Amino acid sequence: MQRRIGLTGGIASGKSTVGALLLAHGWPLLDADQFAHEALTPGSPTSAAVLAHFGRDIQAAGEPARVNRAALGRIVFSDARERQWLEQLIHPLVRQRFDQCLSRLNEAPVVVLMVPLLFEANLTAMCSEIWLVDCEEQQQIQRLMRRSSLTEQEAKQRLQAQWPLAKKRQRADHIINNRGSKIDLSRQVESIIKQTRVEQK
Repeated sequence: MQRRIGLTGGIASGKSTVGALLLAHGWPLLDADQFAHEALTPGSPTSAAVLAHFGRDIQAAGEPARVNRAALGRIVFSDARERQWLEQLIHPLVRQRFDQCLSRLNEAPVVVLMVPLLFEANLTAMCSEIWLVDCEEQQQIQRLMRRSSLTEQEAKQRLQAQWPLAKKRQRADHIINNRGSKIDLSRQVESIIKQTRVEQK
Protein backbone atom coordinates (compact mmCIF):
# COMPACT_ATOMS: atom_id res chain seq x y z
CA MET A 1 0.00 0.00 0.00
CA GLN A 2 1.34 3.44 -0.92
CA ARG A 3 2.35 5.69 1.97
CA ARG A 4 0.91 9.16 1.53
CA ILE A 5 2.44 11.57 4.00
CA GLY A 6 0.40 14.69 4.62
CA LEU A 7 2.96 17.37 5.48
CA THR A 8 1.33 20.33 7.15
CA GLY A 9 1.76 23.00 9.82
CA GLY A 10 0.98 26.65 10.35
CA ILE A 11 1.94 29.41 7.98
CA ALA A 12 5.72 30.08 8.14
CA SER A 13 6.27 27.06 10.39
CA GLY A 14 8.90 25.54 8.09
CA LYS A 15 6.92 23.17 5.87
CA SER A 16 8.87 24.05 2.73
CA THR A 17 12.19 23.37 4.47
CA VAL A 18 11.00 19.95 5.62
CA GLY A 19 9.51 19.30 2.20
CA ALA A 20 12.88 20.01 0.59
CA LEU A 21 14.55 17.54 2.97
CA LEU A 22 12.05 14.83 2.06
CA LEU A 23 12.43 15.59 -1.65
CA ALA A 24 16.20 15.30 -1.28
CA HIS A 25 15.59 11.94 0.37
CA GLY A 26 14.04 10.83 -2.92
CA TRP A 27 10.36 11.03 -2.04
CA PRO A 28 8.07 12.71 -4.62
CA LEU A 29 6.60 15.95 -3.29
CA LEU A 30 3.25 17.43 -4.32
CA ASP A 31 2.77 21.05 -3.22
CA ALA A 32 -0.73 22.48 -2.71
CA ASP A 33 0.61 26.05 -2.80
CA GLN A 34 2.18 25.38 -6.20
CA PHE A 35 -1.13 24.01 -7.51
CA ALA A 36 -2.97 27.07 -6.19
CA HIS A 37 -0.35 29.30 -7.83
CA GLU A 38 -0.84 27.50 -11.15
CA ALA A 39 -4.61 27.99 -10.90
CA LEU A 40 -4.07 31.76 -11.04
CA THR A 41 -1.88 31.69 -14.16
CA PRO A 42 -2.67 34.80 -16.26
CA GLY A 43 -5.32 33.99 -18.84
CA SER A 44 -6.69 30.96 -16.98
CA PRO A 45 -10.45 30.74 -16.29
CA THR A 46 -9.75 30.85 -12.54
CA SER A 47 -7.61 33.96 -12.84
CA ALA A 48 -10.32 35.62 -14.91
CA ALA A 49 -12.96 34.74 -12.31
CA VAL A 50 -10.85 36.18 -9.49
CA LEU A 51 -10.18 39.41 -11.42
CA ALA A 52 -13.88 39.74 -12.25
CA HIS A 53 -14.85 39.24 -8.62
CA PHE A 54 -12.30 41.55 -6.96
CA GLY A 55 -11.91 44.11 -9.75
CA ARG A 56 -9.12 46.58 -10.35
CA ASP A 57 -7.85 46.45 -6.78
CA ILE A 58 -6.00 43.20 -7.53
CA GLN A 59 -4.81 43.86 -11.09
CA ALA A 60 -1.03 43.83 -11.43
CA ALA A 61 0.35 47.21 -12.51
CA GLY A 62 0.69 47.30 -16.28
CA GLU A 63 -0.66 43.74 -16.58
CA PRO A 64 -4.45 43.83 -16.27
CA ALA A 65 -4.76 40.06 -16.88
CA ARG A 66 -2.42 39.18 -14.00
CA VAL A 67 -3.50 38.90 -10.37
CA ASN A 68 -1.50 40.97 -7.89
CA ARG A 69 -1.17 38.28 -5.24
CA ALA A 70 -0.03 40.66 -2.51
CA ALA A 71 -3.12 42.82 -3.03
CA LEU A 72 -5.34 39.75 -3.12
CA GLY A 73 -3.80 38.53 0.14
CA ARG A 74 -4.48 41.83 1.88
CA ILE A 75 -8.16 41.56 0.95
CA VAL A 76 -8.84 37.91 1.76
CA PHE A 77 -6.94 37.87 5.05
CA SER A 78 -8.91 40.85 6.32
CA ASP A 79 -12.32 39.63 5.13
CA ALA A 80 -13.43 36.08 6.03
CA ARG A 81 -16.25 36.06 3.47
CA GLU A 82 -13.93 36.96 0.63
CA ARG A 83 -11.43 34.36 1.79
CA GLN A 84 -14.17 31.73 1.82
CA TRP A 85 -15.22 32.72 -1.72
CA LEU A 86 -11.65 32.31 -2.95
CA GLU A 87 -11.12 29.01 -1.16
CA GLN A 88 -14.32 27.56 -2.60
CA LEU A 89 -12.98 28.41 -6.04
CA ILE A 90 -9.39 27.22 -5.56
CA HIS A 91 -9.63 24.18 -3.26
CA PRO A 92 -11.50 21.89 -5.71
CA LEU A 93 -8.90 22.69 -8.38
CA VAL A 94 -6.07 21.86 -5.98
CA ARG A 95 -7.76 18.57 -5.06
CA GLN A 96 -8.13 17.75 -8.76
CA ARG A 97 -4.42 18.36 -9.35
CA PHE A 98 -3.55 16.09 -6.41
CA ASP A 99 -5.70 13.33 -7.87
CA GLN A 100 -4.06 13.71 -11.28
CA CYS A 101 -0.53 13.60 -9.86
CA LEU A 102 -1.25 10.71 -7.50
CA SER A 103 -2.60 8.71 -10.42
CA ARG A 104 0.70 9.19 -12.25
CA LEU A 105 2.67 8.29 -9.11
CA ASN A 106 0.67 5.18 -8.24
CA GLU A 107 3.80 3.00 -8.36
CA ALA A 108 5.79 5.18 -5.94
CA PRO A 109 6.06 3.57 -2.48
CA VAL A 110 5.94 6.98 -0.72
CA VAL A 111 4.49 10.34 -1.80
CA VAL A 112 4.57 13.55 0.25
CA LEU A 113 1.54 15.86 0.03
CA MET A 114 2.49 19.30 1.33
CA VAL A 115 -0.80 20.99 2.26
CA PRO A 116 -0.85 24.03 4.57
CA LEU A 117 -4.65 23.79 4.99
CA LEU A 118 -4.77 19.99 5.25
CA PHE A 119 -7.19 20.06 8.19
CA GLU A 120 -9.04 23.25 7.29
CA ALA A 121 -9.79 22.05 3.74
CA ASN A 122 -10.73 18.56 4.98
CA LEU A 123 -8.11 16.81 2.85
CA THR A 124 -6.84 14.37 5.49
CA ALA A 125 -8.55 11.42 3.77
CA MET A 126 -5.92 11.63 1.02
CA CYS A 127 -3.19 10.76 3.53
CA SER A 128 -2.14 7.59 5.30
CA GLU A 129 -0.22 9.59 7.94
CA ILE A 130 0.21 13.22 8.94
CA TRP A 131 3.47 15.00 9.78
CA LEU A 132 3.16 18.40 11.45
CA VAL A 133 5.89 21.05 11.40
CA ASP A 134 5.57 22.85 14.71
CA CYS A 135 6.99 26.07 16.18
CA GLU A 136 6.02 29.02 18.37
CA GLU A 137 3.46 31.56 17.19
CA GLN A 138 5.91 34.42 17.67
CA GLN A 139 8.38 32.62 15.38
CA GLN A 140 5.71 32.40 12.71
CA ILE A 141 4.94 36.11 13.05
CA GLN A 142 8.60 37.13 12.82
CA ARG A 143 9.22 34.85 9.83
CA LEU A 144 6.15 36.18 8.03
CA MET A 145 7.15 39.78 8.64
CA ARG A 146 10.63 39.13 7.22
CA ARG A 147 9.55 36.88 4.37
CA SER A 148 6.60 38.85 3.05
CA SER A 149 7.29 42.37 4.32
CA LEU A 150 4.14 42.32 6.43
CA THR A 151 3.24 44.38 9.45
CA GLU A 152 2.76 42.52 12.71
CA GLN A 153 -1.00 42.97 12.40
CA GLU A 154 -1.03 41.55 8.85
CA ALA A 155 1.04 38.57 9.98
CA LYS A 156 -1.37 37.89 12.85
CA GLN A 157 -4.33 38.07 10.45
CA ARG A 158 -2.78 35.29 8.38
CA LEU A 159 -2.25 33.13 11.45
CA GLN A 160 -5.84 33.69 12.56
CA ALA A 161 -7.10 32.43 9.18
CA GLN A 162 -5.76 28.94 10.01
CA TRP A 163 -6.29 26.45 12.79
CA PRO A 164 -3.88 27.09 15.68
CA LEU A 165 -0.95 24.70 15.84
CA ALA A 166 -2.15 23.44 19.25
CA LYS A 167 -5.27 22.06 17.56
CA LYS A 168 -3.27 20.49 14.73
CA ARG A 169 -0.86 18.78 17.14
CA GLN A 170 -3.72 16.68 18.50
CA ARG A 171 -4.36 15.23 15.04
CA ALA A 172 -0.80 14.61 13.83
CA ASP A 173 0.97 11.24 13.72
CA HIS A 174 4.43 12.83 13.92
CA ILE A 175 5.41 16.31 15.16
CA ILE A 176 8.57 17.97 13.85
CA ASN A 177 9.85 20.66 16.20
CA ASN A 178 11.13 23.66 14.21
CA ARG A 179 11.96 25.90 17.16
CA GLY A 180 15.71 25.39 16.78
CA SER A 181 18.36 25.25 14.07
CA LYS A 182 18.19 23.79 10.57
CA ILE A 183 20.61 21.10 11.72
CA ASP A 184 18.21 20.10 14.50
CA LEU A 185 15.37 20.07 12.00
CA SER A 186 17.29 17.87 9.57
CA ARG A 187 18.17 15.41 12.33
CA GLN A 188 14.54 15.15 13.41
CA VAL A 189 13.36 14.48 9.85
CA GLU A 190 15.99 11.76 9.42
CA SER A 191 14.97 10.23 12.74
CA ILE A 192 11.30 10.10 11.77
CA ILE A 193 12.17 8.61 8.37
CA LYS A 194 14.12 5.81 10.11
CA GLN A 195 11.41 5.33 12.73
CA THR A 196 8.62 5.02 10.19
CA ARG A 197 10.68 2.56 8.10
CA VAL A 198 10.85 0.29 11.14
CA GLU A 199 7.11 0.70 11.78
CA GLN A 200 6.32 -0.26 8.18
CA LYS A 201 8.21 -3.57 8.44
